[in-house]
Amino acid sequence: MLMAFTFILAFIGVLFPYGSVWGAIDFSDAAYPELITSGRALAMGNAYIAKVDDSAAAFYNPAGLGTVRAPHFHISSLLEVNKDWIDLGTGGTVSNAFSNFNKGFKVDGTRKLLQDHPGSFSHSRFHFAPNFTARYISLGFLYSNQTRAAYGTQDNAKFEYAKRTDMGPYMSLNISPFGGILKLGVTGIYLTREEVFGESDIDTAISLEDSDINHGRAFLLTTGAKLTIPMYGLPTFAIKMSNSTSKEFNPSEGYAGGPDKIRQSIDIGFSLTPQIGKTTRIHWEINYKDSNNKHTSVENMRKLGLGLEFDFRRIFFIRFGFGDGFGSGGIGIRTRKLEFDLSTYAVDTTNSNFRGEEDRRFLLSIGAGL
Repeated sequence: MLMAFTFILAFIGVLFPYGSVWGAIDFSDAAYPELITSGRALAMGNAYIAKVDDSAAAFYNPAGLGTVRAPHFHISSLLEVNKDWIDLGTGGTVSNAFSNFNKGFKVDGTRKLLQDHPGSFSHSRFHFAPNFTARYISLGFLYSNQTRAAYGTQDNAKFEYAKRTDMGPYMSLNISPFGGILKLGVTGIYLTREEVFGESDIDTAISLEDSDINHGRAFLLTTGAKLTIPMYGLPTFAIKMSNSTSKEFNPSEGYAGGPDKIRQSIDIGFSLTPQIGKTTRIHWEINYKDSNNKHTSVENMRKLGLGLEFDFRRIFFIRFGFGDGFGSGGIGIRTRKLEFDLSTYAVDTTNSNFRGEEDRRFLLSIGAGL
């Protein structure tokens, strides 16, 4: 399975070339603010708040629950890595590849992998979310883990790292008045976040203590709305607000402090979904993240997302997009019991530039259930 996954990612890397440069470590919350990301959305430049019609609605726009087609219980999982991680985590012999694969999800393990690879930037994300989703409601639990690290080429370069873990139960509700023309939704999650940023000498083992970690809990609301005009192409206007009640994390005792507050950013979107054949539809979407400019240090053009999806029989999908200044794409399969997405996208690792430094990422997303 590991070697097959590596082969698939390497093939996508040929289609989407990668520049081996890196900049500041951060979590790209301005362009990618969702607690759990969707492989389908990322293939479309993360432009998804108007289209979303699956379990990802809980985090992209809970108003989208009004267009869920059938109730289902399934387990959603996503594995995402960048090109440097692939080189580090799957290099060497087959026996080493299995060992390195596990190291790539841990701070000290990543340090060991980077020791002999100055100039590399490693990124990995894993999430797991069992949920029951039906029209108007979704219940579930999320677990998400991200690890990023870099080691420069200059003299006396430090090993820099960041790690974020999110977990907690959530519930989403939707109402669709006026015959479904207007859809309104809200998601509540009791979120526990653990976050750490730091640096060390590349040869010094890292053992994180509670006093090194920011840890806290908060009950957060995500709200959203969709307005669909009943005419050809189904033009849809959408809006979504993160942390709608502007809650801060309550710091946990014994830790360094609480994580930074999730900003109350507002995303807006517009989409068209015309039928172009008996069994084929095409979906166009444009989103603008953080329209109220809560992330003031980020170039405005980086918040623009464009997406295109070809839908064949509501089973097979081909996707393209543009987000954070770079191209994206992927394929997907949807059935009652299986959701499969293979996608690539990129983020800008600079603090503010538009199309500054590209970090190309690849992901495999699988959902299975009843």
